[in-house]
Amino acid sequence: MLKVGKLDNDVLKKIVIDKIAYKRSEVLTRAGVGEDCAVVDFGDYECVMSTDPITAAVSEIGRLAIHISCNDIASNGIQPIGIMLAVLLPVGTTEEDIELIMEQAAEAAAACSVEIIGGHTEVTGAVNQPVIVSTAIGRGQKWQSASAENIQVGDVILMTKQAGLEGTGIIASDFRQELLTFLEPEEVEEAESLLNQVSVVRDGVVAGQVGTHGMHDVTEGGILGAVWEMCRIGGVGCQVWEERVPVSLVTRKICAHYSINVLRLISSGAMVIVAEQGKKDEIIEKLTLCGVEVSQIGEIVSEDRGLTIVTVDGTIEPIDPPRADELYKVVK
Repeated sequence: MLKVGKLDNDVLKKIVIDKIAYKRSEVLTRAGVGEDCAVVDFGDYECVMSTDPITAAVSEIGRLAIHISCNDIASNGIQPIGIMLAVLLPVGTTEEDIELIMEQAAEAAAACSVEIIGGHTEVTGAVNQPVIVSTAIGRGQKWQSASAENIQVGDVILMTKQAGLEGTGIIASDFRQELLTFLEPEEVEEAESLLNQVSVVRDGVVAGQVGTHGMHDVTEGGILGAVWEMCRIGGVGCQVWEERVPVSLVTRKICAHYSINVLRLISSGAMVIVAEQGKKDEIIEKLTLCGVEVSQIGEIVSEDRGLTIVTVDGTIEPIDPPRADELYKVVK
């Protein structure tokens, strides 16, 4: 029986990706482990597309559905322009429930400067809580997209904002009363407010204008999952320094309570950026001017050195492939 969450990468490759036999010459970037976006040749332009579901959140599902797919487009350094939503709702859903979801989605879309251009909405017995699958579309000049295939030994690994943003916000929004048993009310409010930071559209577009060797928004699998996927695409190794990964105090408290590894917790709102050493300062400067916190959390090394993390106590441990997100310790 498969585990809850994204398929393990080996399983994904074996039973999904390897079954895709027919290829089109217009497809510049196709399905692959760690690839969040497809890129299609449109003459002088390229069309960048990404699709994602929201299954683990309830109260903020409309907002998150917009951000997760737009973030994927931005991880290519491209501004998203349109998004489609397939909204599946359980029996018993009211008009007020749908109105709230769409108000959230419309507000988030406006914040991302993206238009909701279509989709599908239905009530069905096939789900027991709301599920939204969103598909975002962006457009850029041909070959504009950033790709982890360009990663080189000596590159730096940067990260925007903080680890655990989305996971902390989801837990605080959906389990507020439980959190109040060990947090102060203002701490719970702070944790909930982290969902206001889950967009990385600005992060990706600004860094993309400077030039990167690939970016990855930090979704299921957390910071370490994102780094692992990028290194696999680039055919390189890495070293990450745990003490340099920024984490808020309230996130640390919530993770400690639920025995969650914050480096493996879904972190939409954070962007991992790999760039050549010579562009590091410019990327940091321009993102900082936009009010985006940036930290260098690691470096790219040769593939034969493997993927490792230097823990806070100084031990060096391997970075394993992504597995079920730590959020599922709380959201069953």
